[in-house]
Amino acid sequence: MKRQLALLLFFVAAIPALPAFAQSEVYLCVDSNGNREYKNTGATKGCKRVDLPGVTTVPATISKKPVTQTASSKPTDFPRVNDTVQKARDSDRKQILQDEMRTEEQKLAGLRGEYNSGEPERRGDERNYAKYQERTAALKDDIARTEKNVEALKRELGNLK
Repeated sequence: MKRQLALLLFFVAAIPALPAFAQSEVYLCVDSNGNREYKNTGATKGCKRVDLPGVTTVPATISKKPVTQTASSKPTDFPRVNDTVQKARDSDRKQILQDEMRTEEQKLAGLRGEYNSGEPERRGDERNYAKYQERTAALKDDIARTEKNVEALKRELGNLK
């Protein structure tokens, strides 16, 4: 019953969105068990035509004013940053990226050491071999993610002036 009600609401909500040529007659059919079904033909017994509201369309308004501003033009009141301030900001950004790079490289070295070429040391809580395999897979994923981070940081540092 809930499914049929949901379908009814869907169809009622979707009908105004349909183009005018897609409208046709809709029939609500009830079978001997009381199940409701919507059809586009009412040839079977127990079907009644459902009157649905027509579709109203409103044409879009056309803007007569052309856009003249280009991507390169800036407003006259756009704030300007002093060259020395911008250079200091760039230097700070480069230092932050280099610090992040060192941190990620240290993390990568630690993960690779723990991974031990695909055979990490087994822990005492890993008596179950499946837990060992899960940890090994997680280490492998962490190494791949950290390598991608290092590559991204190298690209970012390469893009700096």
